[in-house]
Amino acid sequence: MSRPSPLSGFPEWLPAQRIVEQRVLDSIRRTFELNGFASIETRAVEPLDQLLRKGEIDKEVYVLRRLHAAAEDADAGLGLHFDLTVPFARYVLENAGHLAFPLRRYQIQKVWRGERPQEGRYREFTQADVDVIDRDTLPFHYEIELPLVIGEALAALPIPPVRIQVNNRKLAEGFYRGVGAADPAAVLRAVDKLDKIGPDAVGRALVAEAGLSEAGAAACLELASISSSDGSFADRVKALGVSDPLLDEGLDELVRVVEGAASLRPGLVVADLRIARGLDYYTGTVYETLMSGHEDLGSISSGGRYDSLASDGRTTYPGVGISIGVSRILGRLLGRGALAASRSVPTCVLVAVADEDSRARAMATASALRARGIAAEVAPSAAKFGKQIRHADRRGIPFVWFSDEGGDSVKDIRSGEQVSASAQDWTPPEGDLWPVVTAEAPEDRS
Repeated sequence: MSRPSPLSGFPEWLPAQRIVEQRVLDSIRRTFELNGFASIETRAVEPLDQLLRKGEIDKEVYVLRRLHAAAEDADAGLGLHFDLTVPFARYVLENAGHLAFPLRRYQIQKVWRGERPQEGRYREFTQADVDVIDRDTLPFHYEIELPLVIGEALAALPIPPVRIQVNNRKLAEGFYRGVGAADPAAVLRAVDKLDKIGPDAVGRALVAEAGLSEAGAAACLELASISSSDGSFADRVKALGVSDPLLDEGLDELVRVVEGAASLRPGLVVADLRIARGLDYYTGTVYETLMSGHEDLGSISSGGRYDSLASDGRTTYPGVGISIGVSRILGRLLGRGALAASRSVPTCVLVAVADEDSRARAMATASALRARGIAAEVAPSAAKFGKQIRHADRRGIPFVWFSDEGGDSVKDIRSGEQVSASAQDWTPPEGDLWPVVTAEAPEDRS
């Protein structure tokens, strides 16, 4: 078999990188659970009619089809989910009778999008979502709580500081109506491309595609330029002279989010009125998160309020949620050498083998260590001890265990210190028990 060619857009981490990913996921999971969120997992596929009604995503959905399936096959109408919010809404509708509301849920899974692969954008990637959903009405205070939970989760990771940018879809849509937009959603989609194509191109699109006047387009771009870490942005919006009841409602809500978050985590949440979010299901506060020093990567965590995504025609389940782009964060930081694991294996102790006749004793020693929560493995062969030590060193294993007629001893191969030990009571330093993830200085890419 010839050597396979890499498949772009489907990241596969090396063992040491996978340890970093697992530690990151463990930390996120712990923060979510500390905040009272319960875990669920949903299937990988959803009906296409559900996936395609949620915004400009139709070109990115992977369709599910068996190789020799007929066009009318039962799988023909299924696609891989592109996010975890749409599956969650469906899950709530199917299981509402068995769920307690408000439901605080987190979900960590793979998702798939047919995007052009590039740094930070993959065709298969891992997301970590946290949502609160309720029956009929959802109290506004959750729109303040969710960014604080995400801020706590990201602050616990060995990554640069983050800033969560917030806007409000009511504010934006009300403003667009106030300047004469017949299709506010078209304006939202154009404004959502500001970072990609710049204000001049967006301004032209607002006139040619969204039907705004030159003055209306200029007002929308002026709105998008407003940013503030306190409630002062409201005065700048009012100074633009646009009037609409929905604008007033959204402006009040955004002030409450920014000031409410600032009272608990100053500097974490910033109002940024260019934030739009392209998916159609958002109805209130929307969030995007930038990582300090990596702003060019774009948002690493995003989401918002949705009021009608989950509805069976009789009952509506409004919610608010934010997703962390785990693969996006790791792709950047691992790729630039900014995150590393202290070793590539979980093993703390390699039990040396003097000869094959003593392997059973070595296995018993390793078993005794494992019973006490110390990861241990037995050397693969009864080579010379120097070779066994080099085998441990190559994998980052800090300790090698020896047994002979005189008793047992353990050697720290980094310092060379060797001491007598018993598998029933020896304990390694806490920092060596499991691999540790550290933040390193990024490589110079100049």
